[in-house]
Amino acid sequence: MKETKINLSERDIPKKWYNIMADMPNLPKPPLHPGTKEPIGPDDLSAIFPMSLIEQEVTQERWIDIPEEVLKVYSLWRPTPMYRAYRLEEALGTPAKIYYKYEGVSPAGSHKPNTSVPQAYYNKEAGIRRISTETGAGQWGSALAFAGSIFGIDITVYMVKVSYNQKPYRRIAMETWGGTVYASPSDRTESGRKILEADPDNPGSLGIAISEAVEDAATHNDTNYALGSVLNHVLLHQTVIGLEAQKQLELVGDYPDVIIGCCGGGSNLGGISFPFIRDKINGKELRVIAVEPA
Repeated sequence: MKETKINLSERDIPKKWYNIMADMPNLPKPPLHPGTKEPIGPDDLSAIFPMSLIEQEVTQERWIDIPEEVLKVYSLWRPTPMYRAYRLEEALGTPAKIYYKYEGVSPAGSHKPNTSVPQAYYNKEAGIRRISTETGAGQWGSALAFAGSIFGIDITVYMVKVSYNQKPYRRIAMETWGGTVYASPSDRTESGRKILEADPDNPGSLGIAISEAVEDAATHNDTNYALGSVLNHVLLHQTVIGLEAQKQLELVGDYPDVIIGCCGGGSNLGGISFPFIRDKINGKELRVIAVEPA
């Protein structure tokens, strides 16, 4: 019988994250401060992030050690399985071999805990009592609420109002893990109140929820902010996916010609592809295809 699942043992969980900035010929420019329009530096970020994550954001070190406490939590669901999609191959009538890495076995049901767990850990180490964040459909909020319950940190989630109303099960999951969830825009922040004053029926947006979460963190000394995608420290945390995938393909003697991944803020696609992109930089043939929302 054909084997569908390619599994690794817990001892195969990566012990280091890969930082692609070490191998980029042209580094991305730093984001600009919204007030001064000047490049943001570590001091600007220290109001909402712990220094350990700021260091990961700017470092050009290739390998970052994963703390033992984080590895212990990862072992609840990692390594995640890789599957050979035999039926899809047959349905398409393709000679290609199709593999997919399944991250849905995590407690929150997505890849997001790969970064929410270390972010909660580093905030706990820095003495932070509470983390504020935003969520759209609820994946990131669920992942951070789960991580907060592990490390004993209060989590405040500003959830886009239309999703808050349409997806009560996501809110219930966050609250079950001890998180506090508000429909955004809310009356808890200055930015939220201004929006509601202009439009009481505003359905919310991810940008509005981000504004509220950042304002919450910036105006409370015991609170930091956490983001589930986009930033470099988030992307490097997600490389556990691709590092495991490399080992799994080695077990079956294969190597990808093409990597396809959905890409919103980049953490999913970066997680699976960055370790392979390092191989490409070193001479391997590979195409990476990002499937982005319209």
